[in-house]
Amino acid sequence: MFPKINEVLYIQIASADEKEEHKEYKSRIADTDDNSFLIEVPMQQGNSRLKKLFFGEELSISYINESGVRHYFNTYVTGFEEDVIRLVRIRKPLLEEISKIQRRSFLRVHASLELAVQSEDLTRAVMLTEDIGGGGLSVYCEPEFKIQEGQKLKCWLLVPYRNGGIDHVQFEAEVVRIKNLESGRDLAMLKFSQIMDSERQKVIKFCFERQLDYRMK
Repeated sequence: MFPKINEVLYIQIASADEKEEHKEYKSRIADTDDNSFLIEVPMQQGNSRLKKLFFGEELSISYINESGVRHYFNTYVTGFEEDVIRLVRIRKPLLEEISKIQRRSFLRVHASLELAVQSEDLTRAVMLTEDIGGGGLSVYCEPEFKIQEGQKLKCWLLVPYRNGGIDHVQFEAEVVRIKNLESGRDLAMLKFSQIMDSERQKVIKFCFERQLDYRMK
């Protein structure tokens, strides 16, 4: 059963920062339609600080139904609405995606895909991803391409499908974390900061196909 209007939601946010990922926030459903829930801006448990969410952020959500049973589902931010208060639009899950068992793992798969990037100073490079999901990706950076946390990048991702088809996914991303590797390269974690929902669906389709490939092995 879907959560109802005025239902309290408990939220955790996918993040490259482990401390942030374990924080829990509280919100409430203000409205709903066929594809989305509109929720109030989340508030951190314990200190009542509002948490600003960004387009594309992945969320793990739980709620307690009338029988006292806690249910879980994963989703992501699809937009914002300005009403009397600011509301956050999140994707409504399918009924079969709601579980009584917590599944914190987001839909992220290991994949070596070509990613063309352009930095704000118009420097360009082609890189390979390490993993990818509906909210962002990790990518290997060569030393000659200078990258730093908070940097904004324009990106073009080459996405192959099982049927032989190929899509080009365009988006803008923000560097949220950089890990220095022994090889001399950096592993940069990027989150989608601007991406059309149709483009995100291409990424999610690839992830589902790759996950299915893993299960068949």
